[in-house]
Amino acid sequence: MKEEHYFYTPDVATSTDLPDEEAVHAVRVLRLHEGDELMLMDGQGSFYGAEVTQATQKRCSFRIVETKPQPRQWQGHIHLAIAPTKMMERMEWMTEKAVEIGLDELTLLSCQFSERKVVKVARLEKIAVSAMKQSRKAWKPVVNDMEPFLQFIAREHRGRKFIAHCYEEVARTYLFDELRQLPATDDVLVLIGPEGDFSIDEVRAAVSHGFVSVHLGQSRLRTETAGLAAVMMMQLYKN
Repeated sequence: MKEEHYFYTPDVATSTDLPDEEAVHAVRVLRLHEGDELMLMDGQGSFYGAEVTQATQKRCSFRIVETKPQPRQWQGHIHLAIAPTKMMERMEWMTEKAVEIGLDELTLLSCQFSERKVVKVARLEKIAVSAMKQSRKAWKPVVNDMEPFLQFIAREHRGRKFIAHCYEEVARTYLFDELRQLPATDDVLVLIGPEGDFSIDEVRAAVSHGFVSVHLGQSRLRTETAGLAAVMMMQLYKN
């Protein structure tokens, strides 16, 4: 079976050249030449069969041979909002795996106990694109800049809202039990706190804004593991 090479080309409707980074990968790494086949993805739900028309050191031009709209792999909108870990490598790993499993939106939160207040979102964007290509996802998830927790929960959000935490003094239910009661078409947002968890005041503030208080099971999970577990639960109930 011939290997297909996928390239993220968000402006495929208006351009006949691969983006610079993708062109370098196509020409210098994969050594594609005129006449070779490509598979392009616009991140908006379509793949495109294409053929290389010109390949130079810094440029790779193509022509579209076939447009292939892709069906959605899940219903509703999956949104994870999470406080990034002190070690960004762990958050980068989580982003990669969450995109492979499948989500629509990732938001970074600045919380009371957050140890990291600055994040290079462009780096996470690149990781998300790479994971999208690797897992053959037709839609690129949105990666949002870091936002203060209280500001985020006060905004209007689509669908059902949950906050996962470890405080026993605030009544909690199991996230997956809550999700199983929802129509698969519902939009879902889950909040995951920093390595020291949300503050109890943050949890109570979220509940006052309509977030349902939940846990992710009996084990205490690291932040990045909790984020991945939440995405997996959202995926399972939607499939």
